[in-house]
Amino acid sequence: MRMLSVSLLALAIGTPVLAETSPENIEGATTVSAEEAAVLFDEGVVFVDVRKTSDYEAGRIPTSAHLDVKTAFTEESLSEVVAKTEPVVIYCNGEECMRSSQASEMAVSWGWEQVNYLREGFPAWEAAGLPVE
Repeated sequence: MRMLSVSLLALAIGTPVLAETSPENIEGATTVSAEEAAVLFDEGVVFVDVRKTSDYEAGRIPTSAHLDVKTAFTEESLSEVVAKTEPVVIYCNGEECMRSSQASEMAVSWGWEQVNYLREGFPAWEAAGLPVE
């Protein structure tokens, strides 16, 4: 028994904790890179930031609507920002942030037809030297 406990402890200590990673694709949505999102930005497509307020206030893609997925992202609030037939880009804090994948899934399930899922999120946008505010 002691040997089993020591083995389990060694395994636990030696095994890195893996962060949850957002899905690469969302059914019904289009996964876009920061560069592809920049083209949409230049075309005037609405961007929705689903991060928590402190992240949004620390820096964001210009003109992004802020709808925290945990407190403010609803079918009604999204419809106040963008029509179901218009394109939208949804983003959060990158591949280890589950908020944009959750929001993209919800938007698709509510009938949004052109959901663009910026899986790489704000960090990739900023790293690409794209505008931030």
